[in-house]
Amino acid sequence: MERLHKVMARAGVASRRRCEELIAAGLVKVNDRVVTEPGTKVDPAVDRIRVGGEALNLSPVRQYIMMYKPRGYITTMSDEKGRRKVTDLLKDNTSRVYPVGRLDYDSEGLLLLTNDGDLTYALTHPGRQVPKTYQARVAGVPDPVKLKQMEKGLPLEDGLTAPARVQLRGEREGNALLEITIHEGRKHQVKRMCEYIGHPVMRLKRIKFGDLRIDDLKPGQYRHLTGDELKTLKEKSGLEK
Repeated sequence: MERLHKVMARAGVASRRRCEELIAAGLVKVNDRVVTEPGTKVDPAVDRIRVGGEALNLSPVRQYIMMYKPRGYITTMSDEKGRRKVTDLLKDNTSRVYPVGRLDYDSEGLLLLTNDGDLTYALTHPGRQVPKTYQARVAGVPDPVKLKQMEKGLPLEDGLTAPARVQLRGEREGNALLEITIHEGRKHQVKRMCEYIGHPVMRLKRIKFGDLRIDDLKPGQYRHLTGDELKTLKEKSGLEK
């Protein structure tokens, strides 16, 4: 027996957190009975599970996609404002996939999408500390003392940030280009870190996730991960040794 939200995530419905929300909203039936407790135990081999009226496919083809997310797209699967979604860019992909983590509407760069719920959970779990690297164009030029503060940890409203790697990569028209590597997944973390030291972000781009680099992809382009890339990513997330 397994917990319902984990079974749904493994089947590629959404992240575990989103699956919990779908269950709580009464959108999931087990054996024709509405279930609202995410921790409900089910037997995938026996129980009939339906999400929004659609039967759950417990053995979907696994998809692992790396995308250059453009600015002006959201990384959630729905939006009350009707804004464009990153999944709208997947013109030739037949399997439903969902983003691993998030990138803000006005941010750009490397985004992973998959229907592998176990990998999504592992990559976004704070205990796994999978590094993510960003290029941040900030207002003004931070002095070395402020950059050291960022590296050691900043006391944000939700607690002290973990140690980070921060490098000054260049200056243009009085503004700096920083390269920042973090291991956490707090909301708006890089933006809040830069705001804290008095140099707000003007433009933000994620260039690396684990060992994956955005390289030659252009905004809106995507490709499937290679076998070696997937193996390395799973090793980074602790799924493979």
